[in-house]
Amino acid sequence: MEKRFLVSPSPHIHSDNSTRKLMRDVLIALIPTFAVTVFYYGIDALYVTLVAVLSCLIFEYVISKYIMKIGNTTCDLSAVITGVLLGFNLPSDAAWWMIVLGSLVAIGVGKMTFGGIGTNLFNPALVGRVFLLISFPAAMTVFPAPENAIDAITSATPLTYMKEAIAAGIPISEAMPHFSQSMMLIGNKAGSIGEIASISIIFGGIYMIIRKVITWHIPVAVLGSMLLFSGALCLYDPEVYLNPIFQTLSGGALLGAIFMATDYVTSPMSNKGMLIYGVGIGVITILIRTWGSYAEGISFAILIMNAATPLINKYTKPKRFGEKVKVTK
Repeated sequence: MEKRFLVSPSPHIHSDNSTRKLMRDVLIALIPTFAVTVFYYGIDALYVTLVAVLSCLIFEYVISKYIMKIGNTTCDLSAVITGVLLGFNLPSDAAWWMIVLGSLVAIGVGKMTFGGIGTNLFNPALVGRVFLLISFPAAMTVFPAPENAIDAITSATPLTYMKEAIAAGIPISEAMPHFSQSMMLIGNKAGSIGEIASISIIFGGIYMIIRKVITWHIPVAVLGSMLLFSGALCLYDPEVYLNPIFQTLSGGALLGAIFMATDYVTSPMSNKGMLIYGVGIGVITILIRTWGSYAEGISFAILIMNAATPLINKYTKPKRFGEKVKVTK
């Protein structure tokens, strides 16, 4: 009998993993952060997150079933993840219509316009967040102090407070006593509801690495490059440039590096590509924070490097088995 070789598209190695299982692990990893947000912001954090999740689910269901006519795609839980991450990037007092509008842009523009899960170029939650930030900058940059925080600076995130202090000519050594590393770790600060407690985000990242949902390459590259770049600036002039620990613990650096930059679809495939991608995010973040108009920069940095991902993949993909390699003498 004649033997035939069957050629089929990848993947050729299968496991019992599925999109739903991976998304479920991400949701589990987000539980500690969600618990901290509810502790600090109470019912407001629950309300913002719930509205974002329900809005994302409804928009994906309607678009996929009635506009794209590809059936119901909400069962893979990716829309739930988008809703949670979008909610985590919003103030605790965000108006319901802003949350719904951000969800529409996240799902309708950031995800479904490109064909749905697996085909989107940009992280959907960040597309929604940046749209709201550009459209409603006042509402997106003023944050109420956490209800259970002690001596938190109302209406100003640590990054915003320090940026305004530096712009006013106040030395960092005079402005910095308002904040401490322990305060930054446990969430005693103003900010979007998902970025306030650094320690809970770190626990979530460790869980995902243990479960092999993500690898260490992107988070380490993002945070490591932020530490090195901001550390070099701080050594040059510590009264003008923020210290590296403050840079990594403040704002959305940890949330972005661990939960959003690591998105499978919008990040590079190879380990080398992930490191390049992560370093790019870290450097761009510090550039925006230091010399840009916004106090925060991680969202813009991730979207910029999302756009560079196809190019990174092109030049970092491994050699195919059997491909000839030039040998130079």
